[in-house]
Amino acid sequence: MKSADQLIDELITLAFAEDIGDGDHTTLCCIPSTEMGKSQLIIKESGVLAGVEMAQRIFKHFDPDMRMDIFICDGAEVKRGDIAFTVEGRVQSLLQTERLVLNVMQRMSGIATTTRRYVKALEGTKTRVLDTRKTTPGMRMLEKEAVRIGGGVNHRIGLFDMILLKDNHVDFAGGIEQAITRAQSYLEEKRKKLKIEIEVRNFKELDEVMKVGGVDRIMLDNFSPSDTREAVRRIGARYETESSGGITFDTLRDYAECGVDYISVGALTHSIQSLDMSLKAV
Repeated sequence: MKSADQLIDELITLAFAEDIGDGDHTTLCCIPSTEMGKSQLIIKESGVLAGVEMAQRIFKHFDPDMRMDIFICDGAEVKRGDIAFTVEGRVQSLLQTERLVLNVMQRMSGIATTTRRYVKALEGTKTRVLDTRKTTPGMRMLEKEAVRIGGGVNHRIGLFDMILLKDNHVDFAGGIEQAITRAQSYLEEKRKKLKIEIEVRNFKELDEVMKVGGVDRIMLDNFSPSDTREAVRRIGARYETESSGGITFDTLRDYAECGVDYISVGALTHSIQSLDMSLKAV
C-alpha cells in the first residue's frame, strides 16, 4: 500500500504533467533561464490558511533551489492584505509553479475555513466534526489534511483503514447480524485490527446492533434530533456515536446537544468555496 507521501508526490507529478506538458512555451519564449526573481502570496479575503507546507513541497519538487520565507503558518486565521510567504528563485520556476500552488492552497484554505466554522459552532459540546470520502479524486490526502488544519477530525482515509457497514452492505449481507459477524470473522481470519462501525436507519436496527454487539461505533443515519437523543440514551457509553445524513449547518448544534460523539459532514470537502489569494511578483 502506498504511503500518503507517495500519493502526494504522484499527485504533484501528475499536476505538473497536465499543466506544463512538453513545456511552458509562454515563459520559455520570454524569460531567460538565468533570470532570478521573487513572488509573494497575498491573501485576498478572510479565512483560515492551509497549504503552506504543501506549497513548500511543490516548489522543492519542481526546483530544489527555490527558497521560501514563511510569515503565516497553516491553521492561522488570515485577512485581506496579509502576506503568507515569499518565494525566491528562477523566474521560470516561479511562473511554472504559480498555478499549481494557488490551486492547492485556495482549495485547502477553503476547506479549512469551512471546517473552522463548523468547529466553532460546536464549541461547548463534546461533539467533533468528521469529514467523509466525498473528496476530489486524487486530492483526498490534501483535502483531509485541510480538515485537520481547520480543527476537524478525519473519518477513515479510504476503504482500507476501517470497516464501515453501511445500508447497502447490511442489505446485501442479509441483515445486521450477518454483516457484523462476517466483519468480525474477516478481521480474525486476515489478522487485521480495524474498527467496525455500522450504520442504522431506525430503532429496530439499533436494537439489533445492541443485541449482537462487537462494534466500535454506531452511525445514526437520518435520525431526527429527538430520535438521536433517544438513541444516544439507549446506547449509553457502550459505543461511540455518529450522526450523519441531512444535517445542515443550521441544525448542527441541535444534533451535538443530543450528546453524539461525532457528526460527519460531507460538505466540508465536496461543496466548498476556495479562498481567494494570489501569487505576485515583488
